[in-house]
Amino acid sequence: MKKAILIGASTGIGRALAKVLLSNGYKLGITGVEKEILNEINHSSDKNLKSVFFDCTSEQSSMIIDDLIDWLGGLDLLVFSAGIGQLDKNQGYTIENEANELNVMAFTKIADKSFRYFESKGHGHFVAITSVAGLKGHRLAPAYHAAKAYQISYLEGLRHKAINSNIPITITDIRPGFIDTGLVNHRHFWIATKEKAAHQIYRIIKKKKNIGYVTKRWVLIALILKIIPHWIYNRL
Repeated sequence: MKKAILIGASTGIGRALAKVLLSNGYKLGITGVEKEILNEINHSSDKNLKSVFFDCTSEQSSMIIDDLIDWLGGLDLLVFSAGIGQLDKNQGYTIENEANELNVMAFTKIADKSFRYFESKGHGHFVAITSVAGLKGHRLAPAYHAAKAYQISYLEGLRHKAINSNIPITITDIRPGFIDTGLVNHRHFWIATKEKAAHQIYRIIKKKKNIGYVTKRWVLIALILKIIPHWIYNRL
C-alpha cells in the first residue's frame, strides 16, 4: 500500500484529490484548516485515513508532517495543495504579504523538507499544485502570479537537483487553469469541476510526469502566454 500526505485537503481540489487517492488504495494523511470538516473525516470508519489541523505557516508544521509520516509508517508521495489568492487590483502589501507567507515561505519549507526526506530514503514523489498564472504576471494579482512563478522555478530546481544526484525522486508541477473551488468568478471560461480536476491530477501523478496542465486544454493557453508579444498582452 502506497503512503501519501496531502497538504491542504479540507476543501477544494485537495479534498477531491484525497477521495481519489483513497479510492486507489493509498494510506493517506491529510491536513487542512477547516476544523469541522477535519473532525468529520476523523470520525469516519476508514482506517487508512487520518486528518490533522495544519497551518502551513506555523512553526509546528515540520513536526506535524513527521507525526503523519510515523502514523503512515513511511512516505511515498507528498502533495502540496495549499494556497491562497484573490483577483483584486486594489490589494495592498498586507494582503499580498499574507498570501506570500503561504504561497512562497511555507511552500519552500515543505518542499525542502519533502525533498530531504525522500533523499534520505532514496526515492519519493513530491507534487505541488501551482497554476497557469505562474507563466505571466497580471495586474489583478501581482503577488499571486509572482508566487506561482516562484513555485514553478523552485520545482524545476528540485527536479534538476534530483537528476544530478542520481536519486529517483520525481518532482511534479501541476498547473491548473480555472477550477470551480468557489474562488473563481463563473464568468471565466473553461472552468472545470473539482472532481474532474482531481481525476486528471491523479493520472498525472500516476504517470510521474514532470509537468501537467489541468484541464489538458490549458496547454494551449500556456503556449500562447509564452509567445505572446508584450505589447499585445499589455492591452488585455
